[in-house]
Amino acid sequence: MSELRNPRAVVLLSGGLDSATVLALAMERGYECYALSCFYGQRHQSELRAAARVARALGASAHKVMGIDLAGMGGSALTDPAIAVPETPGSGIPVTYVPARNTIFLSLALGWAEVLGASDIFIGVNAVDYSGYPDCRPAFIAAFQELAAVATRAGIAGDGATIHAPLIELSKGEIIELGLSLGVDYALTVSCYGADEEGRACGKCDSCRIRRDGFTAARIADPTRYR
Repeated sequence: MSELRNPRAVVLLSGGLDSATVLALAMERGYECYALSCFYGQRHQSELRAAARVARALGASAHKVMGIDLAGMGGSALTDPAIAVPETPGSGIPVTYVPARNTIFLSLALGWAEVLGASDIFIGVNAVDYSGYPDCRPAFIAAFQELAAVATRAGIAGDGATIHAPLIELSKGEIIELGLSLGVDYALTVSCYGADEEGRACGKCDSCRIRRDGFTAARIADPTRYR
């Protein structure tokens, strides 16, 4: 008799705080996790090195890095060095928004999930303590779920992947508390938009501010290395 294996899941892993928490949560739920990171032309690769550290520490079955050229499209401070990363909060959708990024990331995850025979995809988007990106909202996740049902052979057969965004309604402090209960070492993660090659954070960008406020709210010492 063949051994029953745990269901497989593809987990989008940026190397930041949220995605590390999602990977730990998916593993705690019993999934065999395949972590997917993307080199998309972002300002630094420190987050990819962080993703590799997190994948190893949490015991992902595999960690794949896929390359896509969002820098060729431009339009974001994270992919165009001519656009400065803001150091103070603004209004509206910020210049750090990368056009269609999560749509593309989820599409890659959807394709890999079909190849792996994975039934589930996890993404760490959050609509509470975040920068106002349109592709971090529940409406986006719901719309992509509808797309997934008609976009692949598995979906047409009625066996398409389910998209999970378990952090979407949590505050950053709540996410940190959850991750710590699951054994996440946040010192391994990098969230800064402008981290240096050693992974040290600037302490000034929106992502640094939200991360720091999250540790304060959770009453946990911030393990982030600042330059």
